[in-house]
Amino acid sequence: MLIDVHAHLLTEGMLNRHEFWGPFMKVQGLTVGHFSLGTKQPAKAATDAEAQANILARMSHASRRKLMAERGVDKLVMSTPSHCFMYWAGDFANEYARICNDELSAFCRADPDHFDFWCHANLADPQNAAKEIERAVTQLGAKGVCVGGANFNGLEVHDERLFPVWEKLTQLDVPIMVHGFNQSIYWGEKHTDDKFETTSIVGDCVDETLFFWYLICGGALDVFPTLKTYITHAGGMAVFQLGRLSELNRAMAPDSRNQRPLMDYLQNFYFDLDVHAPGLRRGVAEVVGAERLLYGTNFGGAYDHGDLTEGIGLSAEDRERIRSGNAIELLKLKVPANAGRVLTP
Repeated sequence: MLIDVHAHLLTEGMLNRHEFWGPFMKVQGLTVGHFSLGTKQPAKAATDAEAQANILARMSHASRRKLMAERGVDKLVMSTPSHCFMYWAGDFANEYARICNDELSAFCRADPDHFDFWCHANLADPQNAAKEIERAVTQLGAKGVCVGGANFNGLEVHDERLFPVWEKLTQLDVPIMVHGFNQSIYWGEKHTDDKFETTSIVGDCVDETLFFWYLICGGALDVFPTLKTYITHAGGMAVFQLGRLSELNRAMAPDSRNQRPLMDYLQNFYFDLDVHAPGLRRGVAEVVGAERLLYGTNFGGAYDHGDLTEGIGLSAEDRERIRSGNAIELLKLKVPANAGRVLTP
């Protein structure tokens, strides 16, 4: 069985909700305020209406299931695209979180065998975020919350003002998914200063590493020892610099509030194998261990590298844990009895 826990969803109801922030699907790409997610590829649509129709066609149940069948994926756990987190959008940010969760839930209810979701919450407003997470989990069926990077409109992960969010997640016994986002979105018209889309391509991994660092150093895991976090893109850079972070947490970070050695907190984290070389995936698996790995690929995104667990020296049992077992346990997923296939050595 294969469960991909890193996939994004846009529905018609998630678009065109604010006269400025949108989000809009335009010829130049997904547009939020002054920001447009563009590439150097030729435009794929002649009009904004065509651009929106194209993205929605790719996001339909039928289109998703077709690609899932081609890639052998049995279930997707989807989230709001990171460019649309809206932490910077004032009162609209809380409204948009509710919109996203209603839309994600409705999409998944139409085909629960194949789709589940991470809810969205405006962590720039922790009290409201905690209430929305509770609504999404207890009423709409969310399996956890997807959050962006290390700061939420200036409120950084180590800040104790976020403790109501961590407390609510602990009470509900649901995990966090961490996915960085384009910090340049809230730079206004200066977003063009973000050369080469750096705050996304490099910045996502920086933000994800900072989440790991700040959550530990800020002492949150001493206050909420059962809080669980999945960090995508193989943990940003956290796993690759784990030794450095561990050694220097004590030697060079005297203001850190963690009560135990940094490595003791690894039991609170999950990662994936979403890096682009088998040798790197092999290293992540060796350092983290199969019991702390999920399967996440940014499904349907810019690239496809085949089965991320194949050819890196894992046993059939460990591959099954990564491909589905850990996600079923962590997210309390229900899966059809006849889904998928059992791997053989």
